[in-house]
Amino acid sequence: DGKKAIGIEVKIKNKVEKIYANKEVILSGGAINSPQLLMISGVGPSQHLKDKGINVVHNLEGVGKNLQDHLETYVQQECKTSDTLYSYINKLNMLRIGIQWFLSKTGPCSTSFLEAGGFCKSSPEREYPNIQFHFFPAFVIDHGLVDPDRHGYQLHASPNHPKSRGHITLNSSNPYDYPKIQFNYLEHEDDLKQTRECIHVARKILSQPSLSKHSGKEIGPGSDKHTNEELNEYIRSKAETAYHPCGTCKMGVDDMAVVDEDLKVKGIQNLRVVDASVMPEIPSANLNAPTLMIAEKASDLILNSN
Repeated sequence: DGKKAIGIEVKIKNKVEKIYANKEVILSGGAINSPQLLMISGVGPSQHLKDKGINVVHNLEGVGKNLQDHLETYVQQECKTSDTLYSYINKLNMLRIGIQWFLSKTGPCSTSFLEAGGFCKSSPEREYPNIQFHFFPAFVIDHGLVDPDRHGYQLHASPNHPKSRGHITLNSSNPYDYPKIQFNYLEHEDDLKQTRECIHVARKILSQPSLSKHSGKEIGPGSDKHTNEELNEYIRSKAETAYHPCGTCKMGVDDMAVVDEDLKVKGIQNLRVVDASVMPEIPSANLNAPTLMIAEKASDLILNSN
């Protein structure tokens, strides 16, 4: 209603219904869907909205901008022992451990297998730890969609402070059309440099004597790949998202800020965004805990808003 959020419009069983809010509307669509929903509702960069035939309710240039993510590169080592998840890659074993989990919530299915990890500097000149490692006791190929063909393990290495920035834009005004997601990974040269440094540190960790009984040949990038050009090619062709998108409705006081310190959308009454999209900069870790704390803070703000 003008510049005041009064409810939401939803489709239930092919029927569009309006649901009105008692006090305010909380948008928690995440770093991809929150900016999309704002834009199709008329809140966002005015020229982009006009280009998509959307009536501009409020011009906010920062909606959909400032997209950030952690990009992981896997350093993969063949394993000489059978202590990896490859032992479970057959239908009989999968059935057995699946049944075990459903009956007792124990066994291999009860863990993510990503409990081991750490933070460190990618090089001595870094002021504080800027990379994060996750250890995984198997090869991950194409986000886990392709089964490995041998025993192996890997370190997931990602720079925690990427300088590249992407954006979310609309394909159309139809809410069922996916938005365009442009991460612009590795656009900044320093991100590539940090990722190469990650590989060097990961190799040092995997070459420690305590792993010698397990450690076979390096599969990725490959023990013969050492030059910057070779590592750049491996990073560009094999790096994968850590699934940490954030920043597209950032909090702040500058012209590109979307929400204020109370998570309220600037220029719109009774509307808050509560999810990872409000982060001005990506945290130096996984996003789950910081997002939970954003929600806890938001709940306090909402409860005390009267």
